[in-house]
Amino acid sequence: MSENSQPNKGQPQHVNLQQFAHQFMAGLQRHFDMLAFNMVASESVQEDAYNSRVNLPRVMPAAQHHQNLEQMQAFARDLLVRQVINDCMNLAVTGINNAHFFLALVKITRANSSVSPEAQKEAQKTQQAFVPSQLDDKFNRLEKDYGILCELEDSVISLGFIMQALMQQGGVLKEPQVDKNGELVLELKAAKVLSRDATADKPKVKLVDQRIVFKEGDMLTFTDRELQLILITIASFADSLFKAVSRYAKSVKDSNES
Repeated sequence: MSENSQPNKGQPQHVNLQQFAHQFMAGLQRHFDMLAFNMVASESVQEDAYNSRVNLPRVMPAAQHHQNLEQMQAFARDLLVRQVINDCMNLAVTGINNAHFFLALVKITRANSSVSPEAQKEAQKTQQAFVPSQLDDKFNRLEKDYGILCELEDSVISLGFIMQALMQQGGVLKEPQVDKNGELVLELKAAKVLSRDATADKPKVKLVDQRIVFKEGDMLTFTDRELQLILITIASFADSLFKAVSRYAKSVKDSNES
C-alpha cells in the first residue's frame, strides 16, 4: 500500500492518499472558481437584458408567476448560499470518509505495502460501518480508533447545523442548532497579509481565524467574502486532515521498522 489513492465501494484497488488529496483540492478549486464566476455574473446582470431574455420565446410557462430582476436576484442568492454550503459539507464528508478508508487499511496491514484481498475486505467492512454514521460520530471514531484530532472539526459541524437550518427551517436558526448560550459560532479561515515585499510576486500571508456568531432566531445570511472563506476553511480542514493521516501512516510504518 502506498501513501499515495482513492477508495471505492466496488472492487478493491490500490489506495493512494496523495493522489486523492490532489484530486480533492483540484475539485475544491473548481468550486471556488465557479463561486467567483457566479458572483460576478449575478452582479453584471442588467434589467433590460434580463427582460429581453425572458421575453425571447414570446411565451412563458405561467406568466402570472413571472418574477422581476430584483426578485430573481434574491432567489438566486438564496440558492447560491445553499449550494455553496451543501457542496462544502459534501466535500468535507467525502474527505473524511476516504481518509478513514486509508486509515483502516494502514491499521489492518500495519502499513505494509502489500494489501491482501482479505485486508481489503476487512477495511471495506469497517468502511461500510463508518460511512452512514453521523458527522460527530465520524470525528469520534477517527480520534478513538486512530488518534486523529481534526482541526476545524467545530467549523464543519457548525456548517452542518447551518445546512440543516437552511433546508428545514427556511434559513432561521432555531434551538436544535444553538449551544447553551443560544448561539451558533462558525469559525472561518481568512488570509492576513504579513508583508508586502515589492520584489515578491505575491504578498506573504497566513491563515487566521474569523468568527461569525449567530443567535437563535437569526436569519442566516452571508456576505460574498464569507461564502468564499467557507471554501477556504474546507480547504484548510482537508489539508490538516490529510497531513494527520499521513503522520499516522508514518508512525505505524516506523513502529514496524523499529
